[in-house]
Amino acid sequence: MTKNILILIPLLVLFTCCKNENDTKTLGGPYPGAQTLIHDGVSRQYFVYVPDSYNETAQVPLLFNFHGGAGDIASQLNISDMRPIADTAGFILVYPQALPDPNAKNQNPKKKGGGTWMHKEPTTVDDIFFVEAMIDTLASKYMIDESRVYACGYSNGGDFSFELACRLNNRIAAIGVVARSMYIKTYNNCSPTHPTPVLTIHGTEDNYNGLIGEGITYYISIDDVNNYWTSYNNTEKTPAVVKMPDLNSGDGSTVEHYSFNNGDNGTSVEHYKVIGGGHDWPGSFGNMDIDATLIIWEFVSKYNINGLR
Repeated sequence: MTKNILILIPLLVLFTCCKNENDTKTLGGPYPGAQTLIHDGVSRQYFVYVPDSYNETAQVPLLFNFHGGAGDIASQLNISDMRPIADTAGFILVYPQALPDPNAKNQNPKKKGGGTWMHKEPTTVDDIFFVEAMIDTLASKYMIDESRVYACGYSNGGDFSFELACRLNNRIAAIGVVARSMYIKTYNNCSPTHPTPVLTIHGTEDNYNGLIGEGITYYISIDDVNNYWTSYNNTEKTPAVVKMPDLNSGDGSTVEHYSFNNGDNGTSVEHYKVIGGGHDWPGSFGNMDIDATLIIWEFVSKYNINGLR
């Protein structure tokens, strides 16, 4: 795919892609117990979960989990509550809150109070620096293993996870993305500095071949996403393919797991192709054959910023 298309994503696409009942529940208001950080003159909110096992004697990993477009902390916790996994695995978990997009038009009134990552231009908001500030702040408060900082997200939060892998690559070890491809502007300007493990989970009925609007491509296809990261990581070109058990025959979808292995520094690229799946978070809603929340941690935790641990 030619990497020469730069275009601003229309708001209609941004919010349409993130529309789901489960993405709109309990929206609107500060999340109880969330911390605040003054960044770029604005008070920003993020919920931090520290497992009981944390004891300040050993460094622990850090995982960011980003909500979808016009979502909030509560909506992402609703579809992807990683706290039980953090308790078992011993990592610090963060759910940040995006700001409302000041350039938003025709925002869904049911999503009042939600925020959006990667604001439509023109804007002064660049959440890359917000994430960097959160990493620095958390590293000053807790024993963070800064070689094991991970990002994941749903929909627009997946957009942003790709953006972090491209623009904050020196701080991010690996990412997991659900229900989103790479925004073409991110793809055209991606400049990672180390082999980066990437996991995607995506339904074939969710613009799998790239999102097209009025003859213009907004997102590249999932195949192009895999091609980009397998090429960058220098993995095997032919994936190992496993058909996952159809544990729930009533969900209208099945799953194939693609693994591109043996990349530089032991990295891999993995993709769960949800055949018949929509704009869903498998295991929470939509496909119920796999658990996206657990799969993400199992994938990213194998790596640090230098590759396979």
